[in-house]
Amino acid sequence: MLRKSVRKNEKLIRHWRRKMRGRKRIRGTAERPRLCVYRSNAKIYAQLIDDEKGVVITGCSSHHKEIDKSKTKTEQSFETGKLIAKIALEKGIKKVVFDRNGFKYHGRVKALADGAREGGLEF
Repeated sequence: MLRKSVRKNEKLIRHWRRKMRGRKRIRGTAERPRLCVYRSNAKIYAQLIDDEKGVVITGCSSHHKEIDKSKTKTEQSFETGKLIAKIALEKGIKKVVFDRNGFKYHGRVKALADGAREGGLEF
């Protein structure tokens, strides 16, 4: 039987491989930045990244003061998606490339994407 640390490392390696597999094809530009999602056990984070310059244009998370903490994590993810869309539209960004960052496209990641679409972003 494998030790816990070995199994955890293998899980991280599998996640990193999924992440890099998608990253080969996804590139963000100034006109169409990459909407990168990170999901932890408690929170969800979203960033708009220009890969040509290597800079983060903007970002937000479910920590933000506008997000209602009494809602479920999926509902908070939806609100975070609407918030990142609002911030992006203020900066003049309408089209983005969605980067799920190695996470499966369901649950909170899908809710964030749906919220961003409802907020006005085009994928």
